[in-house]
Amino acid sequence: MSEARAIGSDMPTTRVLRFTAFVFGAVSYLTFLFTILYAIGFVSDSVVPKSINSGTKTPIYEAVTINLALMSLFALQHSMMARKGYKQRWTRFIPRPIERSTYILFASLTLLLLFWQWRPMPAIIWHIGEAEMAATVATLSLGGWVLVFSSTFLINHFELFGLHQVTSNLAGREVPGPPFRTPLLYNFVRHPIYLGFIIAFWAAPTMSAGHLLFAAVTTVYIFVGIMLEERHLIDMFGDEYRRYMERASMLFPWRKRI
Repeated sequence: MSEARAIGSDMPTTRVLRFTAFVFGAVSYLTFLFTILYAIGFVSDSVVPKSINSGTKTPIYEAVTINLALMSLFALQHSMMARKGYKQRWTRFIPRPIERSTYILFASLTLLLLFWQWRPMPAIIWHIGEAEMAATVATLSLGGWVLVFSSTFLINHFELFGLHQVTSNLAGREVPGPPFRTPLLYNFVRHPIYLGFIIAFWAAPTMSAGHLLFAAVTTVYIFVGIMLEERHLIDMFGDEYRRYMERASMLFPWRKRI
């Protein structure tokens, strides 16, 4: 996930509209925060009332069909609304300062729908019975989530999730497009956020069939998303980003091209 985000300059002109946009952005951000925290419990099958291995039991073919449909819906929403052409059409109807917040809100609601309607597939693919090894793998998964969050703050967490735009709009400031930067982890890995998700999804002491399906499909989507996102970044930054691709690996710091 990159730090490059299109920020429009069309701002609501009255204080009431600016405050309304700020409230909308804040609600969208809080919805995202709840969703991502719920996702940790959902994937790890702990704490939350509805997790990846709980819920209504259905025949395996029905579970696979519903779960694939839910993940496809998220992928479609997440990809389409991120595309430049869609943004240009979308901002004909909504103010540009809340474009990112709207995207985040829709993505969060789609994920919450997935969590709610997910059908468990409880067959065990692998299980680590040794307590210390299981704890190590669970800690590795938690480390993946830490990598996700820390990587967003290395760039601009609040801009990435729309809060910076509506705050600047409330203050009457226009926000210029972000410069190309590669802070800390980004010097070694172009997409540490995606790497964190992959670690979080696959490092499971107990891997059920449903968890495996979720991890596999989301990993494929991550690679497709990287391909689309890097095309966009090359369009934005040109040779600067091409040089970055030559010196930093895509996901794994010990490999140049992956």
